[in-house]
Amino acid sequence: MDHSRRFRNSPAQERDQISNFRKITSARGALERGSEPSIIGAPCTGDLFAALWRALTDMLGTAAAATLLRRAALRATPRYPDLGALAITREGLEYRYTAPASWSEPAAEPPQALCELTRELCALLLDLTGSVVVNRLAQIPELRGIVPREEPS
Repeated sequence: MDHSRRFRNSPAQERDQISNFRKITSARGALERGSEPSIIGAPCTGDLFAALWRALTDMLGTAAAATLLRRAALRATPRYPDLGALAITREGLEYRYTAPASWSEPAAEPPQALCELTRELCALLLDLTGSVVVNRLAQIPELRGIVPREEPS
C-alpha cells in the first residue's frame, strides 16, 4: 500500500482533519478513570505525523522540516527500526513522505517510535531555535500526546 502524500492538502481537507482530531481528543478526555480507550475513531499515526509535518512546515518551511525530520529519524532508528520505513524525498520543488505501513492503522496511543522521533526532533529544534518552535508545537491540540513540553529553566 502506498502511503505517499503531497505535503500540502487543500485548506478544506486540513480543516476537516483538524476538526476530526479535536473531536477524537475531546472524546478521549471524556473517558472515565480505569476505562480502556477504544481505537474506534482514533486517529492513525500517519495522521499525527501529517499534523506534525504541517505545523513544522508552516513554521520553518518544507526544506527545513524535511531535513530536521530526516535527521531525527536517523537518530531514533537504532532504537526503533520501523522508523527506517519513513522516507522523506524531494520531487522537483516539493517534498513527499512515505510513512511506515503500521502507521495507517488507528491506535489508542501513538506508537513509541513516533514519540521517539518527536523527542529527537525536539532536541534538534531546541539546539537550533531554542524553545520557541517546540513550545508552539506543544500548543497544538493534535500533537499534545507526542510533543514533550519544554520545562522552563
